[in-house]
Amino acid sequence: MLGWYFGERLKGKCRAVIGKDTRLSSYMLEYSLAAGLTASGADAYIMHVTTTPSVSFVTRCDGFDCGIMVSASHNPYYDNGIKLLNGQGEKMEDAVIRIVESYLDGDFSLSGGKDIPFASGKAVGRTVDYVSGRNRYIGHLIALATCSYKGLRVGLDGANGSAFSIARSVFDALGAKTFVIGDAPNGENVNENVGSTKPEALQKLVRENSLDVGFAFDGDADRCIAVDERGEVVTGDEEMYICADYLNSRGLLTDNKIVCTVLSNGGLIKSLKALGICCVLCDVGDKNVCDTMTKTGAVLGGERSGHIIFSKYETTGDGLLTAIMVMEALAERKCALSRLLRGYKSLPQTMISVPVIDKRTAMDGVEKLAEKLEKELHLKIIARPSGTERVVRVMAEGESEENCALACKILSSKILENCD
Repeated sequence: MLGWYFGERLKGKCRAVIGKDTRLSSYMLEYSLAAGLTASGADAYIMHVTTTPSVSFVTRCDGFDCGIMVSASHNPYYDNGIKLLNGQGEKMEDAVIRIVESYLDGDFSLSGGKDIPFASGKAVGRTVDYVSGRNRYIGHLIALATCSYKGLRVGLDGANGSAFSIARSVFDALGAKTFVIGDAPNGENVNENVGSTKPEALQKLVRENSLDVGFAFDGDADRCIAVDERGEVVTGDEEMYICADYLNSRGLLTDNKIVCTVLSNGGLIKSLKALGICCVLCDVGDKNVCDTMTKTGAVLGGERSGHIIFSKYETTGDGLLTAIMVMEALAERKCALSRLLRGYKSLPQTMISVPVIDKRTAMDGVEKLAEKLEKELHLKIIARPSGTERVVRVMAEGESEENCALACKILSSKILENCD
């Protein structure tokens, strides 16, 4: 139904490109979307298992009217979702998303009615195998590297998701000696004890094999978390510090600024300030980061989760591109990854996720309590419902690690109390 309606919304003989991750349900949804699109008269180009940023890249570069990615990103396999991209490879405008969602929810007031005519005869759209688009994306990534990675030992964690084969192809082509985990998807193990949200397996791989660096991706590979040569996790904030410093040293950081969200560690802001680089803050969410980058002209922006955007090269976050940019800094400066972070000092920060049934009810009185705790404990506190899971995320940051933990404990109790 979504493909059918979405194709009709675009009007005319439009072309849509579809990608998917490795979840069991992704295959079902991929072909359902293709069937709906062609039934509306649109042409559906299928890239099969691929990454969200590859769909974005192909949508923009190959002149598609829209891109569709079937994935639930970092969530477990039994969840799934659909990401809609406009012709520029960016997340679809909120106004269009609202109309599509209203139609799915049975509210046809925004959509102009529920009856959409099926195409027939020559008006039926075509389904095209488009694995060549994925291959072109791999070539695009390889071409971005300015030097060989020969002699570097690199660990890769594909999260049993979209990057399980693409990551190895890219780094092998660039000359690195690769060690890969999370590369055996079975439909049910995406993100299971692997990937950017579970970096412990990659840490073990790096330590046991004395690797120079490791990179963990999420289910659709739009995020990347690194691991240094000691097996220590390098968050998205630290990756942005490395990349901002690298781009700035080459005169490529426009106006000496980057964009980060309110959840980024305050240490990132202070550490970059010492380098003469300022941070523009925005609300949480990659679309907010992208929009703020467009408004401010920043070429680098991202989130602590490892969702980082390099606007010179792409219009969305790309975990593989992030890994390449970190590798560029590593290879050019010929030093250990940990040394690239010598000027970075993070503030104590505690983050928790509280499972809830009703996110709205769970938030009753939480914001006021957070404001009170901020003043009493001298902290920065953010409590917000997740956009993808039934959890409320709480972050506390300040000079005292004990106060951060205490604030999270108090707010967690309040949230759970609201759910009783």
